Amino acid sequence: MSDDPLLERLAELVTDAPPELIDRIAARWVTVEGPVGEMFVAYTDQGIAYVRPAGADAPREFRRRFGRPLLRAARPPAGLVPALRTGRATGLRFDLRELSGFQAEVLRAAQTIPRGEVRPYAWIARRINRPRAVRAVGTALATNPVPLLIPCHRVTRSDGSLGEYIFGTETKRRLLRAENANLDEAHDLARKGVFYVGSDTTGVVCYPTCHHARHITPPHRKGFRTIAQAETAGYRPCRHCQPAAVEPA
Repeated sequence: MSDDPLLERLAELVTDAPPELIDRIAARWVTVEGPVGEMFVAYTDQGIAYVRPAGADAPREFRRRFGRPLLRAARPPAGLVPALRTGRATGLRFDLRELSGFQAEVLRAAQTIPRGEVRPYAWIARRINRPRAVRAVGTALATNPVPLLIPCHRVTRSDGSLGEYIFGTETKRRLLRAENANLDEAHDLARKGVFYVGSDTTGVVCYPTCHHARHITPPHRKGFRTIAQAETAGYRPCRHCQPAAVEPA
């Protein structure tokens, strides 16, 4: 028996309500194992809508935030379990209708960051054509309804530090280490004032965690504080990681 009055009224119908009607009104939920423990996942007919640690607060917070009743699903939606396991959510759909246009843009930009790499908040702001909205980007990521699947843990500060995370900074560090991100190297470079690395063989400059940067051998690696400095030296920005032409914070 559901504890939601709307679903109880639907159950009183002479004939069963068609599934497509229920799916327009309610959300379905499952619990699945994720990289930070058991997760509560709610989804609608439009896609995954909410991911939080499993517990009594998760369904209650979902109802408060989204205003939809919940029905337990018989099985997880296709692709959810491997996406949580691998950190690659290609093919999954997301229901971001409850977000503002700005928040949705921020999350879609974060979704493009590959596993094992990080980008600064300023990179997100530039990618959505709001270069001055760095703090607002941080706020949007802090309220990400579908963390782990849309990887806000891959967004860090321009100075090389991790920054905040919805599940805590140590969890963010653990997730990135599990993805084999070269955090220690990037942090050591940042302490030396190096925020971009270039190859004197290809003439390309990247973020230190870019997979192209990690293939540069030490004799051919050049460090730069800014993209402007690299461009003056004759380097061009990497087309893969698209380093932003902004000063590090």
